[in-house]
Amino acid sequence: QAQLVESGGGLVQPGGSLRLSCAASGTTFDYWVTSWFRQAPGKEREGVSCIRASNGYTYYADSVQGRFTISADTAKNMVYLQMNNLKPEDTAIYYCAVTINPSCSMRGAYNYWGQGTQVTVSS
Repeated sequence: QAQLVESGGGLVQPGGSLRLSCAASGTTFDYWVTSWFRQAPGKEREGVSCIRASNGYTYYADSVQGRFTISADTAKNMVYLQMNNLKPEDTAIYYCAVTINPSCSMRGAYNYWGQGTQVTVSS
């Protein structure tokens, strides 16, 4: 049974940066496509970014393009989301999830989810 654990969330001022981490146990990221999702109160879950660790392919939602960077360290079995120039609208719970689906559409069923980490952007 695979498990994913996110960390790195917190409170940051607008314009600040955070790096989220997703650690896997019971599996390795190079087997999956890994995505970061977020959900703000009263809003639908939104796909933020995706990485196919086996070949380094990445994809970003328009809302974070140029500000967020997803990466994978297969030696450490970690996936990261570097978030720069954060805005109040980035406030949400961020989740990492993995799917066997090879596309980075961030749609459809995901096999495993983490418990989420809160990111709050506020002055």
